[in-house]
Amino acid sequence: MATACQPAAAEVVDVWFGTSTPRGGLSKGIYHGAFDTDAGKLRNVELAAEISGPGFLAKHPNGKMLYAVATKDGTPSVVAYRIDGEQGKQTLAEDSAVAIGDGGAAHVSVSRDGKVVLTAQYGGGSTACFRLDESGSLIERSDLQEHPAGSGVVPGRQETAHAHWTGTSPDDRFVFVPDLGMDKVVIYQLNSSAGTLKPHGYGVCPPGGGPRHMKFSPDGKRAYVLNELALSVTVFDYDAEAGKMTPVQTIETLPESVKANEVFNSASEIRVHPSGRFVYSANRGNDSITAYSVDEATGRLSLIEVEPIHGAWPRNFNIDPSGRYLLAAGKNTNSVSVFTIDQNTGSLQFTRDAVFVPQSICVMF
Repeated sequence: MATACQPAAAEVVDVWFGTSTPRGGLSKGIYHGAFDTDAGKLRNVELAAEISGPGFLAKHPNGKMLYAVATKDGTPSVVAYRIDGEQGKQTLAEDSAVAIGDGGAAHVSVSRDGKVVLTAQYGGGSTACFRLDESGSLIERSDLQEHPAGSGVVPGRQETAHAHWTGTSPDDRFVFVPDLGMDKVVIYQLNSSAGTLKPHGYGVCPPGGGPRHMKFSPDGKRAYVLNELALSVTVFDYDAEAGKMTPVQTIETLPESVKANEVFNSASEIRVHPSGRFVYSANRGNDSITAYSVDEATGRLSLIEVEPIHGAWPRNFNIDPSGRYLLAAGKNTNSVSVFTIDQNTGSLQFTRDAVFVPQSICVMF
């Protein structure tokens, strides 16, 4: 029987790119490409939907709806698109939109049962919840939770709350929102049928760490939180019944000696390999991906390598469904670089393939 770390059957899969769309910039909205998991090639990248600032994207569990946090008619909104067409050649058609009501969102996600969309407002310091109908169309914003004050540890960055990511527990009972300003992961109880959030507790990160994004291990027993300001990863044991996170390790993404030679550094994205054996994080400034191996018994991380992305300013990257390739978006170089993943060691190797994708800041399969 095949396992998660064995190569999947070759196929062409759809990949979507959320982008930054500054005035006079190259990007016009959401882009679509086809990725060949046999050849490791990204092809046919083209504009799929014209809209302002569709930074982050999420897909409904039914695979038939895509959500973007963007600016529609001058208003920060969640915008839903119907996904049409055959695999590898999918297209978008706008379906519905709802205003966020607390400024622009830094991230968007969908509950695992497909009943709600969740957004994190960096400037507003809040988490919003939006009810969906059975087809995945947006109905209304059903809840908005304001976060407490920031930790104040890092001047200019942590005076106030800055919600940065949203996601649910594997059983969909809880919502997790890393807040860069608070140095905490805010945890809510989720009632997806009502579209409501109830404050539940916190996962505590190192002071001044600035938690940005997080991911669960495939077995749901651990959570990996990326700290943007400190450029580190905090590993948490997760108690699924209690909805409680307990920190067990914090490990740097770059040595201090390396960071000292850069004008500026900050961490951006974290991903867990489908096998659960490896974790990857991105470093802006150093423009690299840090690869870690996972101790199966403890979940603790050990450094494998730091790999240049062969581009500039990796706001985001992702691992393809086969687990054999990593695609790293260089926002400032308008590029997406393709790497192979060694299934035994977790190390990355650049394929020498870098494809033009304008100002990409989100890669979603």
